[in-house]
Amino acid sequence: MLVLEARNLQKSYIDKGRSLQAVRDVSLSIPAGEVLAFLGPNGAGKTTTIKMIAGLIQPDAGWVRIVNHDPHTQADALRQVGAVLEGNRNVYWRLTPIENLEYFGALRGLKPRIARQRGEELLGRFNLRHKRNTVVQALSRGMQQKLAIAVALIHQPQLLLLDEPTLGLDVEATEEVKHLIRAIVQDGCAILLTTHQLAIAEELSDRIAIINQGELMVTADTDKLIRQFSGSAYRIDLEGAIDPLRQQKLATLDISVQNGRTLSDITPDLLYRVLEILQPLPLLRVEKDQATLTDVFLKLIREGIDA
Repeated sequence: MLVLEARNLQKSYIDKGRSLQAVRDVSLSIPAGEVLAFLGPNGAGKTTTIKMIAGLIQPDAGWVRIVNHDPHTQADALRQVGAVLEGNRNVYWRLTPIENLEYFGALRGLKPRIARQRGEELLGRFNLRHKRNTVVQALSRGMQQKLAIAVALIHQPQLLLLDEPTLGLDVEATEEVKHLIRAIVQDGCAILLTTHQLAIAEELSDRIAIINQGELMVTADTDKLIRQFSGSAYRIDLEGAIDPLRQQKLATLDISVQNGRTLSDITPDLLYRVLEILQPLPLLRVEKDQATLTDVFLKLIREGIDA
């Protein structure tokens, strides 16, 4: 089931008397239980697109459906959306976690008893129950972020908008938030993730959509996109130096040795012949030329490649 479907969105603004097209014919969709990472440089059109999806601004053309409801004309659509904005703007710092959950639950139309019950459940699930009566401003940044996600989920939305969910968190808190995001997806929630931390996007997303200058450059499965930009050559690192005799044998295959212990640009057809020459020298690693999402993103943005 498609939780989010946006088709042919367009939006222009007037800037100093000139028309600026911020979004041009952008289409996105997310089924239940999937993370779509929506990426692009600053000013690419991400924020405008998300505001159209969330019903905050009207598109000049195109349409949005959230669980088959129009967020611009049907309030039911917005009841299916939760949002976590960068900078902990989702919660009140002078309230406690349980007070925040009860308040925002009521704001979302829940009865007080239901809001308290769901709040307690979320505090337990997010390992915040021991901080339920501590004011938010006294919590760590990681706990504040977990509470922000809990608040966004209090009304059990089917679509979650996540903006920079791990920005500024330490390693432990980042791992906790990533674990929570995976659990939320397993429960069937669809997530639209925006972040400049491309390693996080690579790790959490099922699909990637990259926008630049208002236009979608690519929408593809994350793994498939990375494989498309990865090479086929191998690199081998050894624990110790390679002796001159083995270096001579490798030279007959046009394989050069770097720093006495590193071999690179080994084609697949030569890999096992190289390994046979190296046997039984201890290996540190054998790895394929694998691109990262950062490599892919920079190549697309800088070179304007149509993927």
